[in-house]
Amino acid sequence: MNFPKTPSFSLEYKRALVTGAGRGIGLGASIALASAGAEVMMVSRTTKELEEIDKHLKQLGHKSCYKSLDVTNQNDVSKLINDEDCFDILVNNAGTNIPSSLVDTKIDDFDYVMSLNVKSVISLTQNVVQKMIANNVKGSIINVSSQMGHVGGPNRTTYCSTKFAIEGFTKSLAIELGPNGIRVNSICPTFIKTPMTEPFLKDEEFKKQVLSMIPLGRLGEISDLMGPFVFLASEASSLMTGSSVLVDGGWTSR
Repeated sequence: MNFPKTPSFSLEYKRALVTGAGRGIGLGASIALASAGAEVMMVSRTTKELEEIDKHLKQLGHKSCYKSLDVTNQNDVSKLINDEDCFDILVNNAGTNIPSSLVDTKIDDFDYVMSLNVKSVISLTQNVVQKMIANNVKGSIINVSSQMGHVGGPNRTTYCSTKFAIEGFTKSLAIELGPNGIRVNSICPTFIKTPMTEPFLKDEEFKKQVLSMIPLGRLGEISDLMGPFVFLASEASSLMTGSSVLVDGGWTSR
């Protein structure tokens, strides 16, 4: 009898790039991938935070480096990817939200959120993928989306638009890159306790409303996403592409 072998979750000898790595979900992704053995390059606009994370990872014996980068600056993004060795793993995490009803939405805010949440993801991914293909790297791209890429919500017209776009981008790119052995998936969290969500969750009425939508009855922690990042980056998910991993406490089950 032939018995199956559990696939490896190890990321040893892999190189990973994580955007928005200075805090929140990006910080968690960086620690998770480094802990699984990957050499992690962390980028964000917050140099001091990157320095602290890099020091922490090195103290734990992990391989890491960092670079201050605005992912909306396409010239700087292209230079970074051209100057670096090929990455095996890309985590597109940088993003933001400016909640507002549609009638009160400022077009400048819409342009900014769309530029960071969508345009920068496509631009960076294009650069990384070109190098993956040129080097015959069968890599993994993980787009940090949201449960709001699957449902609607009040004061979220702009944010939902960007995350629905990321979900479509993920599925289409998965089809394009399948023949190259490059997998593309998304992680879709519910409300995670991060610096970005902290101001909203200070509103007790809003927090109560959020919790009422989550069958598991609690907000997400950064650690709730760390396992899924390793899973999607590793051979353990080798047949998964074009998929959305919903880490939402059951929000979208309603």
